Amino acid sequence: MDLSNLKPAKGSTKNKKRIGRGQGSGKGGTSTRGHKGAKSRSGYSSKFGFEGGQMPLYRRIPKGGFKNMNRVEYRGINLDALQKLVDEKNITVFDLDVLYNHGLAQKKDLIKVLGRGELKAKIEVKAHAFSKTAAKAIEDQGGVATKI
Repeated sequence: MDLSNLKPAKGSTKNKKRIGRGQGSGKGGTSTRGHKGAKSRSGYSSKFGFEGGQMPLYRRIPKGGFKNMNRVEYRGINLDALQKLVDEKNITVFDLDVLYNHGLAQKKDLIKVLGRGELKAKIEVKAHAFSKTAAKAIEDQGGVATKI
C-alpha cells in the first residue's frame, strides 16, 4: 500500500457534481442559480420568516392571551419533598442554601412552599412565600414557617 492507491472508504463520499467550474462541467455559467434576481447574487441571505413579500405566517396567525410583565414566578416545593429530605438526610432547618444544595431550586428562584403531601417532622423553613395549607401543616407539627 502506498499513496498512489489510497481512496475513500466505500459509501463515505457522494458522487456530487461540482458547481461553477466552467462550461465543460455541465454546471458552469449560472451555476444552477438561474438568471438575475436576488438569489442569483453572491452574498444573498433572506430574512428569517421572509415569504417573498407575502404576509408571513407569524403575522397571519392571531396572538392570544396576555402576559403580565410584572408577574412574580415562584419555584414550588411541596411538603412531601421536604419530608423526604428529613427522612433521608435528617435535615430539620430548610433555608435557601439547603434547598439549592439538594437540587430543589436554583439560585435565582423565588421559592414557595406548597401543601402537597404529609409532614411528620418538626421543621423550620425559610422561603419567599407559603401556601396557607403548607404554613398550617408546618405550624401544626410545631415547626416555624418564616417568610424572607
